Amino acid sequence: LLGSGANWHSIARGLSARFRVLAVDARNHGFSPWCDGMDYPSQAADVLDLLDNLSLEKAFFVGHSMGGKTAMEVSLSAPERVLGLVVADIAPIAYTPRYREMIETLLEVDVSSIDKRSEADALLAEQVEDRMLRLFLLKNLERREGGGFRWRINLPGIVADYQSVWDGIPGGRSYNGPVLFVAGGNGGYLRQGDHEPIRKLFPAAEFVTFENAGHWVHAEEPEAFMEKVASFFSNRSG
Repeated sequence: LLGSGANWHSIARGLSARFRVLAVDARNHGFSPWCDGMDYPSQAADVLDLLDNLSLEKAFFVGHSMGGKTAMEVSLSAPERVLGLVVADIAPIAYTPRYREMIETLLEVDVSSIDKRSEADALLAEQVEDRMLRLFLLKNLERREGGGFRWRINLPGIVADYQSVWDGIPGGRSYNGPVLFVAGGNGGYLRQGDHEPIRKLFPAAEFVTFENAGHWVHAEEPEAFMEKVASFFSNRSG
C-alpha cells in the first residue's frame, strides 16, 4: 500500500544474478494505470494479465503486505502459474484498517505549488512524525510540467475502496506448492496465531521470523531477506 516496484530495487538487483526479476506496480500505484476497485481478485487478475502479456507461463512470486495478499490470491486462483511464493509479514486474514487519516492527509497537502521535496516533507511533518515513513510516502511525488509536483498514485481511488485492502483472502481453496511466510518479530502483522488459518490455504507453508525487523522486514533486513528468498526459490527451481 502506497509503495511501488521501485521500493524493491536493491533486492531485485541482487536476485537478478540468479533470476529474471520483474518489479511490479500495483494498480493505482507507481506507473500502473488508475482503476476502479482495489480488491484482491482484481489485483491478482492484473498480475496474471502481465504474465500473459510477457508470455510467461509460470513464475515465483514475492509480496509484502498488500502485495503479499495479491500474491496469495494469484496462487489460489491460478495455482498452475505459480512455482513458489514468499509472503512478507502478512496473513490471509482481515485486518482492522489503518492509515486512512494519513492518506487523507496526503490528499489535503497541496504539492502543486512547491519547488522542492523538502518543502513537501515539511508539510507532511505536521501530521506524519516518522521521518522514514515520510520518505517512503514522498517517493510517490513526481514533478509536473510547468513546475510543482503531483502525486503519482491514485489517492482518491485508493480511499474510495480502502476497505478492500484490509479484507481477508477467501477460503475454500488451497495452493499446495512451496510457500514461505517471513514475519517481522518486532511488531509485525504476521503472528503465531495466524499459522492455522494460513495452513488451511497453504498446507506446505513454512515460517521464519526476523526478530530484529518489524512490518517492513524486506527493507529493514534487505540482505538477509534477499538471501532467504534466493535460497528458498533456488532449492525449488529444479
